[in-house]
Order: sequence, then C-alpha cells, then structure tokens
Amino acid sequence: MMSHEFLSVTRAEKVGIVELRKPPHNFFDIDLISGIADAWEAFEQDKSIRVIMLCAQGKSFCAGADFSKRENVERKRSVRQPNPLYHEAVRLFACTKPVVAAIEGAAIGGGLGLALTADFRVSCKEARFSANFNRLGFHPGFALSYTLPRLIGEQQAAMMFYTGSRINGEMALQMGLIDRLVEQAEVRATALALAREIAISSPRAVQATRETLRVNMTDMVRLAVARESAVQAVQMTSEDLKEGVAATAERRPPQFHD
Repeated sequence: MMSHEFLSVTRAEKVGIVELRKPPHNFFDIDLISGIADAWEAFEQDKSIRVIMLCAQGKSFCAGADFSKRENVERKRSVRQPNPLYHEAVRLFACTKPVVAAIEGAAIGGGLGLALTADFRVSCKEARFSANFNRLGFHPGFALSYTLPRLIGEQQAAMMFYTGSRINGEMALQMGLIDRLVEQAEVRATALALAREIAISSPRAVQATRETLRVNMTDMVRLAVARESAVQAVQMTSEDLKEGVAATAERRPPQFHD
C-alpha cells in the first residue's frame, strides 16, 4: 500500500480504503488531495479492487482549506490558470471505480466538494454539511457549482450557497445529499458493507453503468473548476474574504459592505 503523511491506504478484500489522518478537522492542501488521487489511481490499476471507500479520523470528515493560515487568505492566483488544487480534484472525478464515503463529522466548504467526489455517502445525524463560501466572501470551488445542484437540485443548492447554512444528517438525507443515515458508531461499518455489496456485482458491468450515468461528468467538472478558479482568483485577495474569515474566527455575523 502507498504511504502518505496524512493518509492511510489499506484494503479489505475487494475494497480499497483511503482514510484521512489529519485530525481534528482534516484541512486539506494540494499535497493531501494529490495523495488521495494517487491512491485512487493505484486502486484503479489493481483488478482485485472493485470499490473504494473514503473515510476520515477526527471531529470533521474534512473542513476544506484552513483559512486560519495567512497564506490561504492572501494568496494571489492567476485568473487564467485553474487552481492547481482543483487540477488534483479533477483526478478524483476521473476515477473509474465506484466510491463510497463514510462521513462521521462535518464536511464543510471544499470538504463538501471532496465528499461529493464519491458515488454514495453514508453519514449520521451528528454530521454537518455546509457550502459556506459566500458567507466567507468568495465563490464556491472544488466543482461544487456543478456537483451540488446536480445532486440536490438547483434550488436547494442555491439555498446552501447563498446562506452558507449548516445541514444536519437528517436534513441531508431528506435533500438527497447523503444516501444512508445510521448511528455515528455504525457509519464506517455501513459504508464498508455497502462497498462490499457493490463489489459482488460484475466489476465490468458496474464500471460501464457508472460511465453511462456519469457521462461527460469529468469534462463538466473541468469547466466548473476553470470558472470557479477565475472568479476566486479575484476574490481571494478581497476585503470581503478578510472580513468573512475574521467573522468566522470571532463567531459573529460578517459585515460586508455594498
């Protein structure tokens, strides 16, 4: 199995397991997303692996980028070149084998985007889901502008984007954001059982069916991250972002100016 400082890559019979190990919140950077993509691509080359499972240690499944770090708030990027991190994200969407995510905690911002790279999500009532980009002062990323409305519909996606509201596990199930809701202690076992259930089916038939259901998805994700990157490149150095991050850290409503 591959090794990475903040990842565990193992297997359980026909299921390849990738676990984020950067607790408590599993904040990501380009190296972490690249490491996940490397693991998934290695599993793609292994014919004995039929399904991939994604899970995480800690309080959060993944809380996206760590905006307490100054470089993530003030980093300047080109409007012409997509965010390199999103290039790594596209590699996840290009994976040809089905993925089941076990979400025991919060999936916030880009962490929600990571959760939506999976085909299925198993979670619990304690989990929280939020596309909090606008509340922080910038445009959504990680292809969420494409994947979230595709999954739950344009109206509900717009509500999540515009308000940045936190959705609990029960509401997430009602919205179609997750597929199974179980007790927190049973999330991983249920996700693994689902992965094993998929693995019983013909791997060639499953991958062909998945390709039909997700036709052009990778191309649409590339277009989405190109648009997201261009807008974010302008907004990531704005006063709105500074205020949004400060308000979040201080646990107060942001005061954005017209």
